[in-house]
Amino acid sequence: MPREHFGSEYEFLAKEKILSYEEITMVVSSLLPLGIEKIRLTGGEPLMRRNIVELVRQIRELDSQIDIAMTTNGILLEKYALQLKEAGLSRVTVSLDALENEIFQSLSDTTNSVDEVLQGIEYCRRLELPVKVNCMIQKGVNESQIIPIIQHFSQISITPRFIEYMDVGSTNSWNYDSVVSGDDMRKIIEQEFGQLEKIQSTYRGEVANLWKMQNGSKVGFIESVSKPFCGDCSRARLSADGSIYTCLFATEGHNIRSILRMDASQEEIGDAISVIWKNRNDNYSEQRGKVETTKDRIEMSYIGG
Repeated sequence: MPREHFGSEYEFLAKEKILSYEEITMVVSSLLPLGIEKIRLTGGEPLMRRNIVELVRQIRELDSQIDIAMTTNGILLEKYALQLKEAGLSRVTVSLDALENEIFQSLSDTTNSVDEVLQGIEYCRRLELPVKVNCMIQKGVNESQIIPIIQHFSQISITPRFIEYMDVGSTNSWNYDSVVSGDDMRKIIEQEFGQLEKIQSTYRGEVANLWKMQNGSKVGFIESVSKPFCGDCSRARLSADGSIYTCLFATEGHNIRSILRMDASQEEIGDAISVIWKNRNDNYSEQRGKVETTKDRIEMSYIGG
């Protein structure tokens, strides 16, 4: 989380305002009858939460088939990967915006080294815990990392996915000039590796467009700025304090912590979330630049990616 916004003086949520693992598991159980197939634990940094392995275990006990993923910065991955796999985690996505250590530390606002992240990824590979790598590209900052990232991860059969720099929240000083579009990223890649071939999506709602390289490796692009996919979005987000957000760019959420603590039944919780989802009208990425709002959008550190 950005140090300038979450420094030593920041007042974090009191423990009683944060959902317990049992409450989170109750939400998941209420959605299983509605057809939910994938759960992603994100952040902030999920591996910072105490006993996060126990949450994975509780969710896995609900359903042996549900896909449980985690998005992490990877710094603590080597420490927890084995426990996470044994608890039932299906796969990991590592956010890694650079291989060059100076750029990595600047973008991540950390003194940890990129080698710690790479060691965690390698450990997951040895455990046969599937790994994806996400890289946010910002113009004038880390375009130079696109080719090294592809070279490194194609050698170990991991598909890197490059993300257009997005205006999530209101504190990252975003503007269109900072965006490297998917088209421009592909031009950079093709100059080095030759023509790319687009791979047809296998299911509706897939956020990453996959392309095949001439050597058979794959590379992905998440292009929510230049090619919005609001109409196919199927992702709801549950924040740590018990709010449901129907869009990554939302200005407000829908509090369900109250009904959880009023001993609502599994069916009642599922019905409440179903109504929230059915009544959503989010399409910020399609409206970007056309409609102005006076409200600040929720920060990614509150609801994850």
